[in-house]
Amino acid sequence: MELIHSGKVRDVYADGDELILVASDRVSVYDVVLPTRIPDKGKILTQLSLWWFEQLADVIPNHVVSATDVPAEWAGRAIRCRRLSMLPVEWIARGYLTGLGLKEYQKDGTVSGIALPDGLVDGSRLPEPIFTPTTKATEGHDEFITYADVVREIGEDTAARLKDVTLEIYRRGAALAAERGIIIADTKLEFGRAADGTLVLGDEVLTPDSSRFWPADQWEPGRPQHSLDKQFVRDWSSTLDWDRTPPGPAIPQEVVDATRARYIEVYERLTGTPWTS
Repeated sequence: MELIHSGKVRDVYADGDELILVASDRVSVYDVVLPTRIPDKGKILTQLSLWWFEQLADVIPNHVVSATDVPAEWAGRAIRCRRLSMLPVEWIARGYLTGLGLKEYQKDGTVSGIALPDGLVDGSRLPEPIFTPTTKATEGHDEFITYADVVREIGEDTAARLKDVTLEIYRRGAALAAERGIIIADTKLEFGRAADGTLVLGDEVLTPDSSRFWPADQWEPGRPQHSLDKQFVRDWSSTLDWDRTPPGPAIPQEVVDATRARYIEVYERLTGTPWTS
């Protein structure tokens, strides 16, 4: 197999007409891959994505061909999947205001051109989930764009369809998570086209790398929330005297252990299955 792309977390190999998507234990913050790995992280991302792909199979087709027909050394952390032509948009749904969405709101009361009520604070629940797309930058950082920008980029029919799908995936995921005592504050999705033109959900879905998960019983608007996701590493890195350029700082062992524990907790609470590495 040929390595055709190595991303911040995933490596992509070509295997004939299909791809092998391998999730590593690497972790990135501010688009910088840190030198320390989080044990089991790649396996948790893969297994949780597979679980969600199954829950959401009736919403839109996904890229999974097999979770078992992969090289033995990548068992548990790799997916055999369809080749897709990925769309140049990050498809983001938000049900709560935090992170970059909060910063955007604080500028002029909008996110991706959507006007929001006055007086919202960190962790505020939005009146309804909103679609807040961004660019998919190959270098630098993603930038907020509007729905009109997406229409200009990929056409009205595709934009409308995937906006609806993004919000439906968020609503379905958030409702299921709520039953398990977890708030999904926001999530990022990726879509592509299969060879026959079908729109397909790819990459990962509703994981601690692509979403913000908060314990519902600890939610308190007006302050940073207790996170069960990558935000814990971001928060640690923000306390350092670091200019957010490579090479990133090494992660202390106590932060590694706490991050791994959060990923395992959200996996077990969502799936109802004990984690076995």
